[in-house]
Amino acid sequence: MTKQIEIIRKTRSFLLEDLKDLSTEQFNRIPEGFNNNVIWNLGHLVATQQIICYISAGLAPKIKEDFISAYRKGTKPEKSVDAAEIENIKTLLFSTVDQLESDYNHHIFGGYTAWSTRYGVELANIDDAMNFLPFHEGLHSGCITALKRLVTKI
Repeated sequence: MTKQIEIIRKTRSFLLEDLKDLSTEQFNRIPEGFNNNVIWNLGHLVATQQIICYISAGLAPKIKEDFISAYRKGTKPEKSVDAAEIENIKTLLFSTVDQLESDYNHHIFGGYTAWSTRYGVELANIDDAMNFLPFHEGLHSGCITALKRLVTKI
């Protein structure tokens, strides 16, 4: 599974490099016609990885439940996120992947409950989940790129 982890790390590294010049206001701006923003999408990547891998395996997530509640599927930004929280999310983008890799290598995901994604992809075990994550990351990377273009237009 190291290839999936590598893909996720590279995707997240690319995103953060591409977003390095955004202001706090730009991270939080919701363009007309959208219901979320750049920072919500980054938080969503972290929250979704925890749901797909840990919660679906009957394990406690490695991040706070209120974070997951704020960024899970079906949510939208409820408030502006300050610079400190943006930095926290940037840190979580990598610390959670490091933890996932370690936990995967220690085979802790035995109790996975099968479920189907909204795309009709059945995730029956942690390997299915790990294979699905790069697809999900790619979807939101596209959203983030589009949002960045809109929030940097003046």
